[in-house]
Amino acid sequence: MIGVSPKTAVVEDFAVRAAATERLLKQAPSQSSRVPNESEIWALLLELAKRARTGNPVATPCGLRLDDLGRLESVPAERGWLPETAQTWFDTSVRGDHELFRLLELYLPLCVGPGCQRFVLGHLGQSLDGQIAAASGASRYVTGPENIRHMHRLRALSDAVVVGASTIAFDDPELTTRLVPGQSPVRVIIDPQLRLSHDRRVFCDDRARTLLVTSTNGRTPCHTARGVELIRVPDAEGLLSVPAILTELARRGLERLFVEGGGVTVSHFLSAQAFTRLHITVSPVFLGAGRPGISLPPIHDMNDALRPSVRRFDSGNDVLFDFSFADQRQGGTSQNHQT
Repeated sequence: MIGVSPKTAVVEDFAVRAAATERLLKQAPSQSSRVPNESEIWALLLELAKRARTGNPVATPCGLRLDDLGRLESVPAERGWLPETAQTWFDTSVRGDHELFRLLELYLPLCVGPGCQRFVLGHLGQSLDGQIAAASGASRYVTGPENIRHMHRLRALSDAVVVGASTIAFDDPELTTRLVPGQSPVRVIIDPQLRLSHDRRVFCDDRARTLLVTSTNGRTPCHTARGVELIRVPDAEGLLSVPAILTELARRGLERLFVEGGGVTVSHFLSAQAFTRLHITVSPVFLGAGRPGISLPPIHDMNDALRPSVRRFDSGNDVLFDFSFADQRQGGTSQNHQT
């Protein structure tokens, strides 16, 4: 841009996008019947995710909305629920205070575009000093209620939710979508030594299909929980092969994966470079020496450090960091966006 400084160009670009946000929020009835509410936007995201699951993903959400029966329909762009810049929000975010746009900015990358048919998204909630639980293993709740709801939303958008044995042992979660509309995902429990007892809730209810992943060298289970499918994959030094896990899940049609925890499982997937995205929610609390979140092998050169693109979202009193590893795989550089 001749005669305009980069700083001025950025300010002008921000102003244009902010104005687009305001126009959507204040659309006249002649342009669109009404502005959708949060429940309708969430229903739209669920429909977009359903299209991705069935192998027919939407390239751009522009010109889309739900009809009176909740079905996805195409309309002229000016009558759709999303602004024309929606497909580029990750690269150049529309930064507004409205909850609808936070909802869209955070979840649209999982629902539209070429990368939505298959992804591996990790998540951890941790303290300011990097702990996901106290030394006793207690972790309810490190983060606030907004992050709990966020996890339920990620479950609803995914084919499967993956957790390690310690998460099941200490927290005994249901791993369902009881806090938000949406279908509960397949539950995948990683238990290399088959040490979990059969009385854990994921083994005792029929609210969702449950898979138990263990080592090909592991012992024969002393119990077979009802409806639980056992999957065996190779291991090395007590850690199961992440590529083998992903292959087995893909064979079962599970390619939109949410790795919910805990620290060992998320760190193992990160070390294996399996993540396309990683969400880390940081709570303003100090736990002292406890159970750490991310733990990776050491590096000796700063050029070897992982530097993913990152966006930041307020989540109640917490801060959510949304990392994308696309640039890492393409040899790009880190970018930072804040919402």
